[in-house]
Amino acid sequence: MELEELEEKLEEEEFEELEEELGELDELKEAELEEEEGRGGRRRNWRREENLKEKLEEEEEQLEEELKQELEEELEEELEELDDEKLEEKLEELREELEEELEEKQNIYYKNNIINNEYYILNL
Repeated sequence: MELEELEEKLEEEEFEELEEELGELDELKEAELEEEEGRGGRRRNWRREENLKEKLEEEEEQLEEELKQELEEELEEELEELDDEKLEEKLEELREELEEELEEKQNIYYKNNIINNEYYILNL
């Protein structure tokens, strides 16, 4: 459950970052468009718009890759922690079983000793 929450949080943070970058790029684009329209450069305007779109796509891909790597690392850490916890639980269970088995064997040993002693006494 914690892992899903972490993934959602990272996705939300990345989405917010992308929105901010998109807003900044839109502002830059608008400023450049206004500047170029004043000079009559519609063709340059189109080229810059295409360049901005390409740059935005590259940044989105880069952010997606970074998010993917972060999520993978966090998932690996969570899995390692879970594995460690499971191993510790299993070790504790085995330890308890061994202690019980040892106690049973000790009881058998003591009972056998008592029986042997009684047999010895009876045969005196």
